[in-house]
Amino acid sequence: MPVFTTEQADADEFFMRLALEQAERAAAAGEVPVGAVLVQDRVVIASGYNHPIGLHDPSAHAEMQALRAGGALVQNYRLPGCELYVTLEPCAMCAGAMLHARLARVIYGAQDPKTGVAGSVLNLFQQEKLNHQTTIVGGVLAGECSQLLSAFFAQRRLQKKSISG
Repeated sequence: MPVFTTEQADADEFFMRLALEQAERAAAAGEVPVGAVLVQDRVVIASGYNHPIGLHDPSAHAEMQALRAGGALVQNYRLPGCELYVTLEPCAMCAGAMLHARLARVIYGAQDPKTGVAGSVLNLFQQEKLNHQTTIVGGVLAGECSQLLSAFFAQRRLQKKSISG
């Protein structure tokens, strides 16, 4: 199991805050507030935020947006050595793309007890039969990530109630 230093923890929080900024962009667009940043050698090379509603694309999750932009930038579908910071535990679709991209690490904030596959519902990243292993770090700024999601859905419920009431 890898050992992470205080310096690594500080870097994880720094990059997760950038992912939270992306999540806020999603919320401003009326999308579920999830954001992601793709980092290579401690430099952000791509970012993304949830946009499936606006793009009419079920695959336009924050992680997918960042992976697509990163792949285009480096001109390769493989992103070895890269780290992806995302505010919500990945779903199966995104986890599969992360494994295919050969990411070194995936760092997420809030757990997703309904569709998370980095330990909440199941853990795709621990499947030893897969030909690539990605290190997972969960819970980085989990409170802030969870709060953004909770506030978004509370606002949605209020809007729905005022329309139907």
